[in-house]
Amino acid sequence: MRVLHIGKFFPPYPGGIERSSAALTASLATHATTDVAMLAHAAPGTHRSCTLQADGVQVTLAACHGQLLYAPVSPTFPLLLARSLRTFEPDLLHLHVPNTSAFWALLSPAARKLPWVVHWHSDIPLDSKHRLLRWAYRVYRPWEQALLRRAHAVIATSQQYLDASAALAPWREKVRVIPLGIGPGEPPVSPGTPSLWPGTGLRVLAVGRLSYYKGFDVLLHALADAPQAQLLLIGSGECESALRGLAKRLGIADRVRFAGHVDDAALAQAYAQAQVFCLTSIERAEAFGIVLLEAMRAGVPVIASDIPGSGVTHVVRDGETGLLVPPRDPLALAQALRRLDADVELRARLGQQGQQRWREEFTLDKNAQRTAQVYREVLHAS
Repeated sequence: MRVLHIGKFFPPYPGGIERSSAALTASLATHATTDVAMLAHAAPGTHRSCTLQADGVQVTLAACHGQLLYAPVSPTFPLLLARSLRTFEPDLLHLHVPNTSAFWALLSPAARKLPWVVHWHSDIPLDSKHRLLRWAYRVYRPWEQALLRRAHAVIATSQQYLDASAALAPWREKVRVIPLGIGPGEPPVSPGTPSLWPGTGLRVLAVGRLSYYKGFDVLLHALADAPQAQLLLIGSGECESALRGLAKRLGIADRVRFAGHVDDAALAQAYAQAQVFCLTSIERAEAFGIVLLEAMRAGVPVIASDIPGSGVTHVVRDGETGLLVPPRDPLALAQALRRLDADVELRARLGQQGQQRWREEFTLDKNAQRTAQVYREVLHAS
């Protein structure tokens, strides 16, 4: 079978959705019965389209002149969609959302002739502080619901997220829950590699875009109440300047290293050396937390926000593979950090059990196999 994936962006553009969709297509491409192609956008500010090969997948990236409320501005996207449908001749479309460009499939006669699988990575965050985004959702919602109505199947990444999603509620009978997965990753670094942390003490790692909903300000406040902890914060974003200023005001700047964006080898080194991983997001915009899988794969115990209606609570089993703490609660987070600092055996147990849970539930192979089964069911019923 031939499957055309429609994405928003593609690595090296950063983001959990981008990484997970790229990994999924690469894994599917290894199946003898599946040919895979991807159509997405180039990074904002890229004014030329291009085609490349990535891990056995033909990837077409449409020129993207910028973003408007997170929506790519790409006049060439519908033209490239038409060309991809004509030249690749897919049997099925796999649409990754949220992504306004996926709506072009609704206006394409060639696309409407095919069965669709909609991969629901997250709702539009209506609890966002951006009022304009909430207003724009009034325009977005009819298209979103039309996409779901037309889909033959919908993939949600956790039962918890499905249960809390108002957008998916009318379509629950066509939803399949398939958790995200990751592959084996980069090989571990040698034991003698110098530490990436700014000093000695409990090595705490956090990874993600420096955006408000990631709750890194909460983590910094917790660090002020956990004096043994040293933080390595990997990622960049619009909140970086404010977070650096906060670290200085809290008197913890010497215990925090802002590493920015790093390559895969450096990221693997960070996970290999970390003693605790923290995900401190404060909203359901954190739909799953693929960085949690990366930490679990490395055998690193995790502390994560217990976000109602988020897949984070599916990934992390409190007291078994990590610790869950209330969102926006730096005191509870600091207490969890102090607990793991004092209890080496607990850290080891949580890390080992997290790694085992990754092997049993969250590998890339399992993710691809479950997705391919949905394809077969959809094509059989079409």
